[in-house]
Amino acid sequence: MKFLEHLQPIYKESIPVSFLLQSPCKLVSLLEETGMNNLINNKNVYRPQLALAGYIDFFNHNQVQVFGNTEIHYLKSLTKQKRIKVFKTLCQFPIPCILITNNNKFDDYLCEIAAEKNIAILRTPFDTTRATYLLSEFLDDQFAPQTVIHGSFVDVYGVGVLFVGRSGIGKSEIALDLVERGHRLVADDIVMLTKKRETILMGTGTSMIQHFMELRGLGIVDIRQMFGIRSIRFQKRLEIIVELEEWNPNEEYTRTGLDEEPINILDVEVQYVKLPIFPGKNITVIAEVIAINYLLRTYGYNASKILTKKLEETIQKRSKLESTFTDQRIISYFQGDNE
Repeated sequence: MKFLEHLQPIYKESIPVSFLLQSPCKLVSLLEETGMNNLINNKNVYRPQLALAGYIDFFNHNQVQVFGNTEIHYLKSLTKQKRIKVFKTLCQFPIPCILITNNNKFDDYLCEIAAEKNIAILRTPFDTTRATYLLSEFLDDQFAPQTVIHGSFVDVYGVGVLFVGRSGIGKSEIALDLVERGHRLVADDIVMLTKKRETILMGTGTSMIQHFMELRGLGIVDIRQMFGIRSIRFQKRLEIIVELEEWNPNEEYTRTGLDEEPINILDVEVQYVKLPIFPGKNITVIAEVIAINYLLRTYGYNASKILTKKLEETIQKRSKLESTFTDQRIISYFQGDNE
């Protein structure tokens, strides 16, 4: 597994507040450009209820501060002087931004205090629960560990299959053949993997290469223009890694599929297949079989285990009748074939 030797996790240290406008929360800035360059370096969001009440010993000021109905109504319950004092206490910390949910409004003088401290104020029409969920998902994705791997990533029957191997072994050619057979290319040459939650790896290409592919002896081809929009995907979950290597008669290869050993990438286990290749071997069809077999196992059918169980049952049954075991035909009597 030489392709794992150079894999290093990449972590994003921070993102500007302005980047939150790309989230699905439908955010708008109430102070225009004020505080939009502030950096967010924490993926968690925080509701400053205790801080508003005066307890600031454990105030997580470096997180996005969410003001829902509870926080807004609490501020409205205070006198103007008390409201200003409470909000100034909050804004003495370097808060990156404040998010107001439910299209609630801030008093103008509170917005002025935030502007003086260069704190961005964003607003969303969503309720607090949904806004928190969407924003947490967005921030979790931005701060998730990533890595870059050299290979060809294809959606085969809905299964994300990543082909890896030495340079020039034929990864792009296999991906092209699969696309020609109706499957979809996710990325070629440079594949970026991102850990989603704790057990999922999502793969995509780069903004520069996108769905271009280099074929030795031919040059650069554009898969999207050549085969149409149905031939590509922009993202896909990684489910199987297929390592291509030249056939080695001295190498031990899996023959039953009972001794599977998944590999670990970014602390996520992924099914691994080492596939020996040689001239004349139809790797494309085998790739399709790998994907279909994965789907069968996902839905509870494991051919290796079923055949092993059948053999064990037959051996036990035969051992009671005969001293030796002899396999038999599927049918006991040929009735002829007139087709």
